[in-house]
Amino acid sequence: MKCKLIAVLMVGGITGAILTAQSIPNGFPLPNGSGFAETYNVNGASVRMDGPFFKALGTNGRSCASCHLPTEGWSFSTDEVKMRFLLTQGRDPIFRTNDGSNCDHDIDTSSVQGRRKAYSLLLNKGVIRIAMTVPPSAEFTVINVQNPYGCSDTSTLSMYRRPLPATNLKFLSTVMWDGRESSSQTGTEAIAYATNPADLMTDLAHQAVDATSGHAQGSTPLTAQQAQEIANFEMGLRTAQAIDYRAGFLNANGAAGGPSALASQSFFVGINDPLGNSPPGTQFTSVIFNLYDAWVNANLPLTDRSPAGYRASIARGQAVFNSKPISITGVAGLNDELGIASIPGTCGTCHDSPNVGDHSFPAPLNIGVGDVTSPLNVSYLPVITLENNTTHEIKQTTDPGRALITGKWKDIGKVKGPILRGLASRPPYFHNGSAATLNDVVDFYNKRFAIGLTPQEKNDLIAFLSTL
Repeated sequence: MKCKLIAVLMVGGITGAILTAQSIPNGFPLPNGSGFAETYNVNGASVRMDGPFFKALGTNGRSCASCHLPTEGWSFSTDEVKMRFLLTQGRDPIFRTNDGSNCDHDIDTSSVQGRRKAYSLLLNKGVIRIAMTVPPSAEFTVINVQNPYGCSDTSTLSMYRRPLPATNLKFLSTVMWDGRESSSQTGTEAIAYATNPADLMTDLAHQAVDATSGHAQGSTPLTAQQAQEIANFEMGLRTAQAIDYRAGFLNANGAAGGPSALASQSFFVGINDPLGNSPPGTQFTSVIFNLYDAWVNANLPLTDRSPAGYRASIARGQAVFNSKPISITGVAGLNDELGIASIPGTCGTCHDSPNVGDHSFPAPLNIGVGDVTSPLNVSYLPVITLENNTTHEIKQTTDPGRALITGKWKDIGKVKGPILRGLASRPPYFHNGSAATLNDVVDFYNKRFAIGLTPQEKNDLIAFLSTL
């Protein structure tokens, strides 16, 4: 416990030093649980930290960097936010009752103990509470909310979601978990091949305005220049794991890990889409990642614990990601849309963007992470009961997802797949923070889709994901 506390305080010192600096040199290594991540600014020799992204433009002391820290893969981890609570006794700007607390009423934040209880989900699951109203024209009615923290209103629902990273945004096909910043219902623009990246830039600027108004409780809207500066800043960032504690530099011996290679990665909306949505008509390939092709070494025994052995493990994990067969069943947005009960696929069927890993075409899916029957423990989340207005079918979920934007019954529980680069810096995982580690992520998929991963395949896959 003493060693862990010392490590937390050391990281706290690094975070504080970074956030008070004027800039971070491109490629400056920042530690995480697996090694070191680096950020590369495609628009300059360093990451400047004197723009509006880092300024408190609202009324509660928050800036964009309150939830999107360069030391945490431009999101935040639960270890880091616990450290902030410890150092500030729960008074850092991230701890605000408008959305940082489990509920915004009937809470006591007058003492350290009270604040620890009020912000327990932020501390333990890394989630922010998002208050969302049901669309007036929704195809469903919320008939009951069982929220263990008291926010049980049926017209304004409390959603608990992880802040998405503010880096690698060039590769987005939709903004926010539920796509609300890329939706006609919110006055924003769907991201498409013909209009990208102008559409994405417009959506990011709109999101900056909304975040300042909501999360930072801004009383004065951002100027158009401030919003555009934030969008420009985010669009220039590329972040990836660069050094692995066991394998060493991830661009050594012919490999292509790290942010420099990512900065030159090609992308367009629909690239490598498995459903034929690639505008040039190129064929889908399940070989999503080729970063570690040079590390394939069949001559090393599986028990080799040398740096070369770990590099071989990472290469095997990449092969598992690219080629392990998965029978995809029960995924809303995929099986139902295609009318196919079981789709033969791989990890790349849903994570198709080359060397990035999100979906290159807007395709919100429900893989079951937010279902009350999830293989993960979601008992800390509210149970929301919905009734179809036409058929009177009943569904229960912990998060209606995309349906709170479109109002469509078929969109209940759907969220987008996030970009996979920089994973090691920002646990926990999934939109609701239900997977504490990458091991939990792999276990979820293995159970949910009965993949049949061997212990060695699981270890290799986790080793690979840790290097992204």
